[in-house]
Amino acid sequence: MAHLRVMRAIEVCRTAVLGGHVERCHQCAFERIAYNSCRNRHCPKCQNLDKLEWLWQRQQELLPISYFHVVFTLPSEIAALALSNKKTLFQILFRASAETLITIAADPKHLGAAIGFFSILHTWGQNLLFHPHVHCVVTGGGLAPGGEQWIASRAGFFLSVRVLSRLFRRLFLAALEQAYTSGKLEFHGPMEGLKAGQKFAAYLEPLRHQDWVVYAKPPFGGAEQVIDYLGRYTHRVALSNQRLLAANGNNVTFQYKDYASTDPQRRRSMTVTAHEFIRRFLLHVLPDGFQRIRYYGLLANRFRAANLERCRALLHGPRSAMLPDHHQIDELRDRITKAAAECPRCKRGVMVRVATIAAIRWSAPRQDSS
Repeated sequence: MAHLRVMRAIEVCRTAVLGGHVERCHQCAFERIAYNSCRNRHCPKCQNLDKLEWLWQRQQELLPISYFHVVFTLPSEIAALALSNKKTLFQILFRASAETLITIAADPKHLGAAIGFFSILHTWGQNLLFHPHVHCVVTGGGLAPGGEQWIASRAGFFLSVRVLSRLFRRLFLAALEQAYTSGKLEFHGPMEGLKAGQKFAAYLEPLRHQDWVVYAKPPFGGAEQVIDYLGRYTHRVALSNQRLLAANGNNVTFQYKDYASTDPQRRRSMTVTAHEFIRRFLLHVLPDGFQRIRYYGLLANRFRAANLERCRALLHGPRSAMLPDHHQIDELRDRITKAAAECPRCKRGVMVRVATIAAIRWSAPRQDSS
């Protein structure tokens, strides 16, 4: 049913089905119809206002330091298992990757500091196939034990990828085995044979000796690059409308980057059937209520304000007065709303609502029970 709700929401987004209103410019009398959006978090057309608000909040929290981008990726064998156990395995992915970063960073042999970071879950690759991984934006340093000193990471280097990979693998597999023992995993289709304990153990055994992909990208050059990165990777699912090149009743063509080629930035196009395109898109529907952005360490929600104030004091950066409050967030929404209300024709007037269009009641299609 979750898939049906997402499909229906995207189908009717910004159409007469959801209702809307008529706007007229108070200067040149230009009129336009504005239909309501579905506001579903999987919709490529929605979430822009939420994204801008979230980016603004993160911008206020940036410290005057370098930030690193670390990516934890699940092997394809685990990804296949995650298709039937999204919530359980995504939770394990978040916990294992976060514990890995916090543990290695706190080790005096590596950094010896308490770091802060947030993690963003992605489940797709450029071809829209299922590819679960988390992107982490990590402070390039942290607080020393006792919180009286800031310890900066080495220039251009955060933590050993090899060490991160091995601990991540161990933590994830241990949590996965615990989930299996507790009966939290489901097995369907090609994975059904793994219900037996011996088969499941044999399936995991080769993974204990593989190198799991953990990638630490070079540090961001500054606050502007951090925000630019966040604008590309948050509040969207699978693909944006800009990547859709063509569609008819039978096929859909979309653009992607071929990272397997010698020129990974080269853009290519792929055409698949409409049914296959929908199938690939729906692979990335998240469980109801699942949070795909999470905060850890110095940026954990409960102590974030106090931690940032302490870090800024040690780094001689802006103090907590710059952190956003609810009044500032409301002002941001007002500014965005006013900018959207500017007349697109004369650029001087303001679009004023003059009529309301009622939503069209609809009934969900009945499922064939035959």
